Amino acid sequence: MSKIRVTLVKSPIGQKPAKKATVRSLGLKKLNSSVEKEDTPVIRGMVAAVAHLVKVEEAN
Repeated sequence: MSKIRVTLVKSPIGQKPAKKATVRSLGLKKLNSSVEKEDTPVIRGMVAAVAHLVKVEEAN
């Protein structure tokens, strides 16, 4: 299965608690931190919920 790289580009400070929890559950802690995740519908849904805070790209 393919992988995606998710990078936190905007701070979750001031966001609703659910959005903060989504960012944390993706494994993102600091600005510009990146994680590689499997490209599944669950992960895509989490990324869509915080799309204004993260950048997504295909990982090789």
